[in-house]
Amino acid sequence: MRYAVITLVILYISGCSREFYNNINFNKISITEKKSLLKKADALNNQGVEAYHNGEYQKAISLYKRAIAIKKEAVNIKDLSLATTYNNLGVAYKRVGKFKKALTYIKASLKIREDILGQDDSQTAESYNNLGTLYAKMGDRQKALEYTNKTIKIKEAIIKKELQETAVSYNNLAVLHEELGEYQEALDNYMKSLKINEKIFGETHPVTQNSYKNIALLYYTMGDYQHARKYAKLAQSNQEIKLEPITITPQ
Repeated sequence: MRYAVITLVILYISGCSREFYNNINFNKISITEKKSLLKKADALNNQGVEAYHNGEYQKAISLYKRAIAIKKEAVNIKDLSLATTYNNLGVAYKRVGKFKKALTYIKASLKIREDILGQDDSQTAESYNNLGTLYAKMGDRQKALEYTNKTIKIKEAIIKKELQETAVSYNNLAVLHEELGEYQEALDNYMKSLKINEKIFGETHPVTQNSYKNIALLYYTMGDYQHARKYAKLAQSNQEIKLEPITITPQ
């Protein structure tokens, strides 16, 4: 079972009592004071994460609830920081077997994340995953399958997007090497970009076709006409590239 791992800046928290937080009128405090209190709330959340990893689940729950009490008053209800602590509290409740409470807080976290980040973000996927494992614990296999499948779809989309961005970076690096006359390095990076593009888009997609064209032209520049013609032929479904060997007429 995968638990949420939240990375937050660990901040110093002064020894303020719970009554201090309960008696604050957040509507009358300044933005600077709100920021200070939110830092303390995040510090409480971080302490909760530490307690959770140490197996002190009730202590973690108490710390998360204190952090939420501050955040709910000091920030907009649709705040990702609040969603993080909701999620952590839900996971802690799941760990101690209080599934209904866990469901309430993980769903609250999901609602915020969907509203702010949409359904195709890694944090939203984290909430879906936590709901999937929670429903499995509760014996509701249909909902467990539903949310686990949602998690997988988002993760696959994220991986695909990251691969596309990697291919673009390889292509950009190839162009730079080519401009510097470092043709072998350029070719290596064009090939890396092509391999990803073929996997994601297939051979006939314009993105892949452009990779074929770049490689054909580079081989032509390098004087490797056999390979240049090979990749030019692959690119011809997009546009015809005519490459003829350069011949030097004897004097």
